[in-house]
Amino acid sequence: MRESMFPVLLQAEGAAPGFDPSFFLMMAAIFAIFYFLVIRPQQKQQKEREASIKALVRGDKVITSGGLHGTVTDVSEDLVKVEIARVKGGLKVEVDVARSGIGAVIKATEAGGGESS
Repeated sequence: MRESMFPVLLQAEGAAPGFDPSFFLMMAAIFAIFYFLVIRPQQKQQKEREASIKALVRGDKVITSGGLHGTVTDVSEDLVKVEIARVKGGLKVEVDVARSGIGAVIKATEAGGGESS
C-alpha cells in the first residue's frame, strides 16, 4: 500500500554517487569569504595590539586586562610599572603589570591632545 501512495518517489532516481566539483568550489568560496571577513581582520588587530604593547613608553596611558586605568612610569623587558593613583602627600600607587596584561594603550600624545588652554 505504501508503494502505491508515492509512485513518483519510487520512480525518481537517486543522485549518482561520485565526485561533484561544484561542492568543493562552494566550500572553497565559503572558506575564502570567512577568511577575509573574520580571520584576516582579527589577525591585523592582534598585530596592531602587539606592536602598541612593544612600543610602550613612559607617560602612555594604559588599561590593564583587569580594568585598571593608569600611566606607565617604567618599562622593562617583561614588566610595565603603572601608576594607578596618587594619595595624600604626593605618594604614588604603582603596580607591576606583565606586558601581556595590558589590554589597551592610549599614547601620551593622544591622551593630552583633547585639552586646549
